[in-house]
Amino acid sequence: MHKAIKPAFFMAALLLSSCSSSTTPESLVPTRPSRELTSSIQQAPPVPAASVGGPSIAAASQPQQHQEVLAWAGPTPSGHTSMAPAPMETMTASRTAPLPASETTVGMPGTPLPLQRPAGMIETAALSSGTMSAAARSRIYSRQFRDAKPINFGKVQPRHFAVHGVDVSRWQGEIDWPKLRTQGANFAYIKATDGGDHLDPMFRTNWRRAKEAGIRRGAYHFFYWCRTAGEQADWFIRNVPREPDALPPVIDVEYNGESACKMRLSKAKVIEKMQVFMDKLERHYGQRPVIYTAPDFYKDNLRGEFENYPFWLRAVAQHPSKVYPDRKWVFWQYSGSGLSHGVTGKIDLNVFNGSEQQWHNWLNRQRGSGGVASR
Repeated sequence: MHKAIKPAFFMAALLLSSCSSSTTPESLVPTRPSRELTSSIQQAPPVPAASVGGPSIAAASQPQQHQEVLAWAGPTPSGHTSMAPAPMETMTASRTAPLPASETTVGMPGTPLPLQRPAGMIETAALSSGTMSAAARSRIYSRQFRDAKPINFGKVQPRHFAVHGVDVSRWQGEIDWPKLRTQGANFAYIKATDGGDHLDPMFRTNWRRAKEAGIRRGAYHFFYWCRTAGEQADWFIRNVPREPDALPPVIDVEYNGESACKMRLSKAKVIEKMQVFMDKLERHYGQRPVIYTAPDFYKDNLRGEFENYPFWLRAVAQHPSKVYPDRKWVFWQYSGSGLSHGVTGKIDLNVFNGSEQQWHNWLNRQRGSGGVASR
């Protein structure tokens, strides 16, 4: 009797062992947190590796498996056109989850849903399903953001600008992108890489979901002064797809006390390294990179430099005109303490320097010419 049942027990044990040892690609992603914290937001714990979508970093290290880098093989435009737009808060911080498919009542139990869903609900559903028309994708949503630390910027306030957006990284955790878009995130810059070996573990998930929600998005790289510029450019190119509808890539240059790299280079060396990095990205993506920076770094290194590059300026206490005299800019990051449905915690808030029509014109130039100059 015992001899007859042993094979059955043996087979069952094998089956259980097989099931319990399966590993998803996401589980291979290192959980090492980056020390290059580009956002002022650090309250949220690092996102568990298991929540990361797309291929793992380990998979990305195999060039033959990283097909997304070559997603677009179109021609690289050679010319640069001049971008010349003219210048031109209110929800709770709690996250609003999308309505579950099984939900059949609203308000009190037993109350049936109306036969016609509210327009806002229909729009959110369309964003989530990716069934939007071209007109829906190009729609500009008015700003519904709130700021935990509002600032009076004087005569020209962020609310005076027509096109608002956000920038995000792993510190925002899981984002409800369709909801975030309806709150005013018409564009998003997403943390991709820093240095020459770190990929934000939420990048691929955010990159895919932002596009599905109809948000114009681009990727940014935190520049690490202790690595060569060429290595960093190669790392960014390896991990960020080349897509015709993406915003220009961003080089984030700033001082960071959290960084393991304490090197302070001369202004000439800073300019040289930035130029090497940006030239390499421009050749690959066919778009002139945007320079993101903060007041102290700008004052020491960038005043009067890179006049033909678009700038994205951090100015959370005063208007950019006061912090960066005579500097033309395309994007203004005006808050690191934004609050919005779709995100748990705080988020960086930004505006585009132009009208709604100028925004669409600027996007068309990115697709058509592959280069811009800042306003």
